This record gives sequence, C-alpha cells and structure tokens, in this order.
Amino acid sequence: MSSTVSYWILNSTRNSIATLQGGRRLYSRYVSNRNKLKWRLFSRVPPTLNSSPCGGFTLCKAYRHTSTEEDDFHLQLSPEQINEVLRAGESAHKILDLESRVPNSVLRFESNQLAANSPVEDRRGVASCLQTNGLMFGIFDGHGGHACAQAVSERLFYYVAVSLMSHQTLEHMEGAMESMKPLLPILHWLKHPGDSIYKDVTSVHLDHLRVYWQELLDLHMEMGLSIEEALMYSFQRLDSDISLEIQAPLEDEVTRNLSLQVAFSGATACMAHVDGIHLHVANAGDCRAILGVQEDNGMWSCLPLTRDHNAWNQAELSRLKREHPESEDRTIIMEDRLLGVLIPCRAFGDVQLKWSKELQRSVLERGFNTEALNIYQFTPPHYYTPPYLTAEPEVTYHRLRPQDKFLVLASDGLWDMLSNEDVVRLVMGHLTEADQHKTDLAQRPANLGLMQSLLLQRKASGLHEADQNAATRLIRHAIGNNEYGEMEAERLAAMLTLPEDLARMYRDDITVTVVYFNSESIGAYYKGG
Repeated sequence: MSSTVSYWILNSTRNSIATLQGGRRLYSRYVSNRNKLKWRLFSRVPPTLNSSPCGGFTLCKAYRHTSTEEDDFHLQLSPEQINEVLRAGESAHKILDLESRVPNSVLRFESNQLAANSPVEDRRGVASCLQTNGLMFGIFDGHGGHACAQAVSERLFYYVAVSLMSHQTLEHMEGAMESMKPLLPILHWLKHPGDSIYKDVTSVHLDHLRVYWQELLDLHMEMGLSIEEALMYSFQRLDSDISLEIQAPLEDEVTRNLSLQVAFSGATACMAHVDGIHLHVANAGDCRAILGVQEDNGMWSCLPLTRDHNAWNQAELSRLKREHPESEDRTIIMEDRLLGVLIPCRAFGDVQLKWSKELQRSVLERGFNTEALNIYQFTPPHYYTPPYLTAEPEVTYHRLRPQDKFLVLASDGLWDMLSNEDVVRLVMGHLTEADQHKTDLAQRPANLGLMQSLLLQRKASGLHEADQNAATRLIRHAIGNNEYGEMEAERLAAMLTLPEDLARMYRDDITVTVVYFNSESIGAYYKGG
C-alpha cells in the first residue's frame, strides 16, 4: 500500500508541474494544496536538464531518490523504521532552578524536527539568560537557503539578553572588552540534535553586538529595557546588522561569502521569553505560538499568542498599503504573495525585498561568485518603493495562570497540516496517556515478567510504542493524518519515503517545541509564595 500511495503522490506531482525556463532560472507554477513554497523562485538549474514526457523535470544532481519511475518506489518502512526517522531529531530537557531554590514556572520542554528540504532550513534554539532572569525558546524558519535562519538562531538571543541587562552589567561588559579580559557569560544553551558543537559569537558579530550595548549604555537606563522593548529592538537591530555587515568591506572571503548568503536568504522567527509568570512572545512571519489551557471543569481550549504575517491577515495587508503609495495597492500583494514572490510579509534577511536596486547591484558587483553561492539575483516586477519587508515583530504579553498548561511554538510546516485546536488536542492526549501510564505502573507490582508480557502483547497486536515526546506525536499526525484527521500508516510511510527533490512539494520542514508549565509554581506566585 505504501508503494501505491508513493506512486500516486509522485504521478500527481509530475502532472502538476509546469516550468518555464527564463535565462538560467526556473519559475514554477505549481503550488501544493496544503503547503505553499515560500519563495516562488527556484534555485539555479544545473547545466543538464532532462525533460520528462509528463511535463516535469529530473535534475542530474545526485539525490537519495531522483527518478520518478514506479519501479524505484518499492521501499516500505516498518513501524520501527518509521519511529527511527521520526525520533531522530528529538530533544527533551527538565528545567531546574537550584540557584534561587524556587521552582521554575517551566517544568520541561520537548522538541523535534523533520526535514523536507535538503539541507533542512528550519532552526530552533533554547537558552537561559545568565545575567538576567528568563528562559528563551525560538523557532526560525528559513527560506532561500538555511544561512539566515542559522545566523538568527545563533545571534538573536544575545541581542535580547544584552537588551535586558542593567546599566551596571553593561559597564562590566564594556570594561572587560576594553581591558581584553573574558566577557561575563551571557547565555547557557540547551542543545538539540544536529546543533553545532558550540554556539559562539564571531568577531564580526561581537563587534556589532558591542556597538549595540554601547548605545544602550548611552541611554543611561538603570534597569535596562523592558522585555517588550528588548524583543522589539533586538529583532530590528539584528536585521539591520545583517544588512550592514555585507555592505561594509570585509577582508576575509569566508566571512564575506557567508554574510552575503545570510543577507540574501531569509528567515521568519517566533520566540518566547518566560520569566516567572511573565510570558512574552515575539513573532515576525508565519511561525506560530499557542497556549494549551485547561479550565477548572476539565475542558481544554487554545489561546493563540501570534498572528501569521501574510496576505490572509487583513491587518497586515492594511499595514503594507499604508506604507506604500496608493498606486501600488494592486501590486503589493499578487497571488497571495508579497510582490508575487514571498508568502510571509515579515522576515529577517531577504535584502532583495528591502534594498534599492542600485544598492543590490553595487554589492553584488564586488566579485562574488553568486552562482556558486546560490544567490537569488531577481527583482520582482512592480518594485518601486522598497523596503517592502520588515523584521519588526508583533509582541504579545500573557500573564501565566495555573490553567495554562503548555506552550507550542512551531514553524509553518506544522500549521499547514494541523489546526491550533488539533495541536492542543494531540498534546492533551499525550499528557493524558503519560499520566495513565504512570498510574498503571504505580498500581501494578514491579514484575519484569508481566512487563515483558505486556510488551509482547502490544507488539503482537501491531501497536507501536507510544511517542514519549509530544513534538514527535505532532509531527507524526501532521504528515500521517488523512483529510478526516485519522492516522493512516500508509500515508505516513509514503510521506517519509518521498524523494528529496519532491518531498518539499508535499510538506515543509517541520520544527516543534512544546513547553510545559508548572501549575503549582505559577499558583504560588499568586499566593505570594
């Protein structure tokens, strides 16, 4: 059945793609029903392009599966293999706050990621601020490559942490730099599978971060910025620095090339800052954050904390029209995309939608090998009054209550497949099953023979081991559910065995972080405990 489903998906894709070769670029008319490519512009075409009798194309570059012939798709995954693929990116941490001896409002978090792009363009981050209070969680959804999402995931938290520092702490930071002493530690990173060995600030990035904290020092604020101000300024300041870094002369070729890739790719971002009962969420783009709420009567509900910044958001559409001449009202959004090109209306990077044409030309004419760096040299039609894109976030504040049980942050690859209510229902089911499992273990004697017997019965009945990670459960249902919300094993296997060069047409990279709150700790705040 899995092979049949895979063949149907592949054939429907081949018959849906129409390509136009313009110069050395391909522009696609194909947009999947459930998952729309953020950039309508495809990457550069290799020297050889093989035409297909069905109107599609196959690339000569070697991928895991590149042929679209039926004979190549007899690969079937066992339930164990499916679990191995789905769980490869899992991460989970318990949060301890031993220093203050006060239980943290965050109990633990679980995270996972499943790639559709190769390499994956999503990034995620979790870190605690060492000089201020608070935990930070972030989801970063790249497009046009992974460079911008990587840079933002590594740098944004530093800008936020510095923004929250007191005047005295910033003076210590500046004094250490002037005397060439080690800096105070700023962040403690909690690692995910696939993370780089360490996350550090390069010399160029540190120089810009230092300029930022010097400007904060000049403001002479005793306690630093408010969290809302810190989030707002950090998003915009980092985006400005990304733009300036490639405009400035850089001697190191590797740094120069990377800066160009970061500036000309893009990333949407959604991050949360949790400090006690104070939850702030900043969002720029179409990642999303929601709260799972359980009322006193046991009923569950969803509380959205972000709004998608795209053409379906009327407030966003009105903002864009206010910022540009009335003569552009009909061209600023075309085919539900910004200038007919990009789905999100807010993002880091993407300087080709922010810079003037003249500035773009002057930077790209400095001898960059744009073909090797896979840089999009494309100016949309009706490009008259840039910038059209901004990284300014919308910031939401929520005062946590004991009934707020969990927070879900995810890239749009999840929300393309599942509604907010679906996500809350699935995490709620995950929590219920976990509680039931603990109850069963507590009520039954610790008999290894009985436990082995139960496992054998589960295996014989065809039931897979339940996911221990809620993010994995969400990803499993996102790609395995049918149109009725029911899990189909054949569909799940087919979606996981799609060729790399076609997987992106049916699903996006999916990155999910689920943060669980400590209801008792939150309740103690209200009781003055």
